[in-house]
Amino acid sequence: MAVTLADVAARARVSAATVSRVLSGNYPVAESTRNRVLRAVDELEYVVNGPASALAAATSDLVGVLVNDIADPFFGIMAGAVQAEMGAPAGEPGRGGEKLAVICNTGGSPERELNYLTLLQRQRAAAVVLTGGAVEHPDHAAAVAAKASRLAASGTRVVLCGRPPIADATTLTFDNRGGARRLTEHLLTLGHRRIGYVAGPAERTTTRHRLEGHRAALGAAGLDADLERLTVHGLYDRASGYDATLELLRRDRGLTAIVAANDTIALGVCAALRDQGLRIPEDVSVAGFDDLPFSADAVPALTTMRLPLHEAGARAGRLALGREPQPPGGVAMVRAELMARASTAPPRG
Repeated sequence: MAVTLADVAARARVSAATVSRVLSGNYPVAESTRNRVLRAVDELEYVVNGPASALAAATSDLVGVLVNDIADPFFGIMAGAVQAEMGAPAGEPGRGGEKLAVICNTGGSPERELNYLTLLQRQRAAAVVLTGGAVEHPDHAAAVAAKASRLAASGTRVVLCGRPPIADATTLTFDNRGGARRLTEHLLTLGHRRIGYVAGPAERTTTRHRLEGHRAALGAAGLDADLERLTVHGLYDRASGYDATLELLRRDRGLTAIVAANDTIALGVCAALRDQGLRIPEDVSVAGFDDLPFSADAVPALTTMRLPLHEAGARAGRLALGREPQPPGGVAMVRAELMARASTAPPRG
């Protein structure tokens, strides 16, 4: 039996009129009430009918792109590349191939991510692209997997770009472990043995995978005694890089290299070192990850692992539209490339 508006109202403990207001989006509703209604819609897998159903079907040209922070170049590059693929296929202007890409900025909030997925399902989006690392929490992972299954069952293509694979989704996963390992091996080859690490938020998959790669390189070199002491977690931003560097120097003033979990953190690392009177790379080498556009123009130019973010985003867009064959098993690895630049050099003496 089809789920009705009254069923949703009963589950959410509100009136049918309130459910209608939430679904139409044209009337102010308390945030707690709105969330309760959307949760009931999701749990019951309610799909609007009648005229509203026709409206939802008319929005099948919609593609949702979920990002943590559109102001972060990492996400902006991928989102822009996905959006660029939303035009009609080459040679077919005006034949209905165009799609509308809607950028959904989660701010890193797991709840907002789930809410966007619910909204996109209700709008019968043609595709959903989720970018960047996932939150490592069993309940959230299960909720995302369940929503991906529901989206796929309703005909929505789900593509992950830079996230671990899940069922019912095509995945472009980044080689974060392998890239981080090669980056630290580069420093070891130069002769560094006292290496600090500035990690991202502990609850993110990207953070864990890059840290695991870094530690695997140190472990293989027999340098795993001080891993915890020489690791500081923070956000993926410049301020965290600055503060973490001061903490690392407090713990070990003799560090000869610092690895940052991304290039934005590395900018903060460099600023903190300069403010402490230390030269890069003469006193301390610095390395980042991602190869964001500013990395080659930093002074000195930043050694980093390059992820082809634009290419990955474009491919995710094509997969979302069914314009490119699925990779074997639905999963493809995006490799990272070492960009050795002036910010790293052999340690002095």
